[in-house]
Amino acid sequence: MNGSPTHAPQAREAGATNLPTPLTVFMLVRTRVEWLELAAAEQTRLLRERLQPILQQYADEVRLRVYDTEFYSSIVTDVWVWDATSHRAYENVVEALRSTPFWDFYFEIVEILPGVENGYSMDHRPAPLAA
Repeated sequence: MNGSPTHAPQAREAGATNLPTPLTVFMLVRTRVEWLELAAAEQTRLLRERLQPILQQYADEVRLRVYDTEFYSSIVTDVWVWDATSHRAYENVVEALRSTPFWDFYFEIVEILPGVENGYSMDHRPAPLAA
């Protein structure tokens, strides 16, 4: 088990709303030993005290989903998927996160990949394809 930030129930619930998402950001993350060495109770306390308030503050504009990848990748342990109503909303969350130990102390931010869902089809097709 890795110590992904949304393994605490409150963090998962904070991202439960459906948002219009003109921006999706895939944040490739590596869990650091500083996080893994913490007891589960301490991880939960830190999530509740430091991360949950940020997620709640921006809950109407930004949603976080976390995918564990440590089983399949030696480069990253998680992919944090941010759905945001605007670039500014996402930027506000990142600024808030940067002032916490979750940014580059407990977790290394390896790569940030912003994207727009079906961007090509918006310009070239009347409706996006669905699987």
